[in-house]
Amino acid sequence: MNLSKQNLANVKAASAQLPPENVFALPEKILQFGTGVLLRGLIDDFIDKANRKGIFNGRIVVVKSTATGGADAFATQDGLYTQLIKGIDNGTKVDEVIINSSISRVLAASDEWAEILKVATSKELKVIISNTTEVGITLVDDDKVTATPPKSFPGKLLAVLLKRYETFGGSADSGFVIVPTELVVDNGTKLKGIVKQLAINNNLSEAFINWIDSANDFCNSLVDRIVPGKPAASELKAAEETLGYTDDLLIMSECYRLWAIETSSAKSKETLSFSKADEEGVVIVDDINKFRELKLRLLNGTHTFSCGLAIVGGFATVKEAMANSTFSTFITNVSNNEMAPAILNKDINLADAQAFAGKVLDRFRNPFIEHLWISISMQYTSKMKLRNVPILQKYFAANQTPPSYMALGFAAYILFMKSTKNADGKYIGNLNGKDYTITDDYAAVLSGHWDGADAESVVNLVLKDVSLWDIDLSGFNGFKDAVTKQLEALINNGFEAAVNAL
Repeated sequence: MNLSKQNLANVKAASAQLPPENVFALPEKILQFGTGVLLRGLIDDFIDKANRKGIFNGRIVVVKSTATGGADAFATQDGLYTQLIKGIDNGTKVDEVIINSSISRVLAASDEWAEILKVATSKELKVIISNTTEVGITLVDDDKVTATPPKSFPGKLLAVLLKRYETFGGSADSGFVIVPTELVVDNGTKLKGIVKQLAINNNLSEAFINWIDSANDFCNSLVDRIVPGKPAASELKAAEETLGYTDDLLIMSECYRLWAIETSSAKSKETLSFSKADEEGVVIVDDINKFRELKLRLLNGTHTFSCGLAIVGGFATVKEAMANSTFSTFITNVSNNEMAPAILNKDINLADAQAFAGKVLDRFRNPFIEHLWISISMQYTSKMKLRNVPILQKYFAANQTPPSYMALGFAAYILFMKSTKNADGKYIGNLNGKDYTITDDYAAVLSGHWDGADAESVVNLVLKDVSLWDIDLSGFNGFKDAVTKQLEALINNGFEAAVNAL
């Protein structure tokens, strides 16, 4: 039995949260560009949750960029899909099964463009959402608004806005709340700039361009949730046996969720009323920089300070490392006691930072997600520069002694980057008797710094290399000596002894 509206009555699992009876009659209020798992596992989850609580009462029309060959799973399943939410929340294991009914229909831009433009004429439509990857928010200079469809996502959005403008005579209240979720800083601002430039390129009227400005609210936003998509084949089979149906669209996600939306418009906040169904998960504020900084430093940055040490310790996955008491001691201390106090500003207090850090540690402990450290190590140097060098700068601006846990994390990064170039031109490291490939644009530079150098020399070379960090890190008081000491400890005594000596 395949998941569908007709087969809902035959779902076996008592734990599955079925759609409410009235949901299929709700109007279409959102136009969503993208069918990816992040949208379905985060944004569409919020919409579904709100509809269940009788708050938003609207469904989603999804636009996908290409048509699929043969039967379309969305059509076959009446837009329904299963979301398995698994993880740790405040120390408690979460394991939920939700049949999401937020999607009304899915239209292919390649051969249903006229129908998509028809959706734009609906009075019920209020919101446009997108996740077209970072490449989606780019300017294609020769994109034509009259094409069927335009080439780019901004071009398609421009065509939808133009159809809206023409249908409602450019009325002030006919605009949309537009919320891109692509992982681009100031994504709403950038998207608006591209759309307006395309309007100019297409010789559209000044009155229309003014309407884009005044009647539409392009909101910057930040999203955060791990949505791996389909679980492994064995887990998928077990889930479907328990549920009593097959689902070609089934996805899994962690329980942590965040959608931070930036707007000061009271009208937009009311339009985005689905936020009221999960005010912890959907945050609408005047400035989302606080959430960006917390995520970049305490989620991404903690990963970066811990990655090399985990691999030095012989751990393949994040959950495996978190199950080790020595590693758990390290990551808790580096995150809570060194990093969190170093990122405080007018918007972030210590309670905010440490609460977020606690959530991060819960996420790292998630027993359901296989997150490989070697994948996290990709472009290690650039990540260290972007995420963690600013933390070190703020730390040393306020402290005279070096941070021992961050120093150990940095030392482990240097040790991880020790490599030799093989016949294929790849840089290969070796720890615990196992070879690994380093995927890093600066692998050759680090390999050169290691060439014939002892621990003290390589630390000095790496910290002083302004081409890597844009600043001389050896200028931080005592940092060079601290990193050297920790590198020697890792080489001579190993991971556990190095951590336990702190």
